Amino acid sequence: MSNGWRWDGRSTWGPQWRTAGVLTLGFTALLWVLETIDQATPLYLDDDGVVPRTVSGLDGILWAPMLHAGFAHLMGNTMLLAPLMLLTLVGGVARGLAATGIIWVVAGVGTWLIAAPGTVHLGASSLVFGWLTYLIARGFYARSIAQVVLGVVLAVLLGGTLLGVLPGQPGISWQGHLFGAIGGVIAASALRGRPRALPAADYSY
Repeated sequence: MSNGWRWDGRSTWGPQWRTAGVLTLGFTALLWVLETIDQATPLYLDDDGVVPRTVSGLDGILWAPMLHAGFAHLMGNTMLLAPLMLLTLVGGVARGLAATGIIWVVAGVGTWLIAAPGTVHLGASSLVFGWLTYLIARGFYARSIAQVVLGVVLAVLLGGTLLGVLPGQPGISWQGHLFGAIGGVIAASALRGRPRALPAADYSY
């Protein structure tokens, strides 16, 4: 008979962080591989972005967030993409992936519908804006204090980034930013619900 005690409760946070980290690193690496192929070969993948209101441009809804107009463009997106994707997934990998899917589709379809004809829209910034608004909004829908606090912190630190949803610098797809941000709010609403509680501890004496 033991005089001490031990805690056998198994937290899901460790595996969840690992899975979120692996997915984030994997997706980020994929973006860099694709841009390297684009720069090093004559394939010119940038043509596969969203081309508004053309049948051929519909494929861009799938491909655009994975394509970038050079390494500088990709580096700028990576700086925010990696931490925001990680935070989105670590709150629940399945829910985070579902949110990403919603953002991906809303951003692509919205851009295809309203952007100027003859333009090509690409880049993961649509996901960046979507993840940011998702993380800001989800706590209010889930009524989770921890998530509300995280959302407030992100709003304070990165709120100025959301000005990118407005028409501004030529060559920047504000439409992708706008509909990515809208997609994030839609995802937060559609996937509302309190986070699943951790398993109860099992104490043995």
